[in-house]
Amino acid sequence: MALLVGVLLALAVGLFASGVGLDRDRGFYPTVTIVIASYYALFAVMGASTHALILECLVATAFLSAAVLGFRSSLWLVVGALAAHGILDLVHGRIISNPGVPGWWPQFCLTYDVAAAAYLAWLLKSRRLRAA
Repeated sequence: MALLVGVLLALAVGLFASGVGLDRDRGFYPTVTIVIASYYALFAVMGASTHALILECLVATAFLSAAVLGFRSSLWLVVGALAAHGILDLVHGRIISNPGVPGWWPQFCLTYDVAAAAYLAWLLKSRRLRAA
């Protein structure tokens, strides 16, 4: 169920943002990427783990940097960051022990991230949104 909800929600958000014009600004998808990257830090706070919070903040900083760099240069970097975050979701639990992460979250976030990356890539490829 988490896999299906992740895909459907990412597509619904993307289509809604396109429909009302929210994604006309180059900052929309980099901001989405930053928010997505921050959730694991939130889960570390919820799980009361300072060690996990430090590690999650380091990881989030990498995605934040990719989002800013993509905003300033090419949104294709944001596509890559979203897809990379989805891949991270596959192995996150083996890399960082974070007691606050809900059991269903990695699957949900994986499909959300990959679907959001695919939707942004489609926008860029179809020239509905400028990469640079």
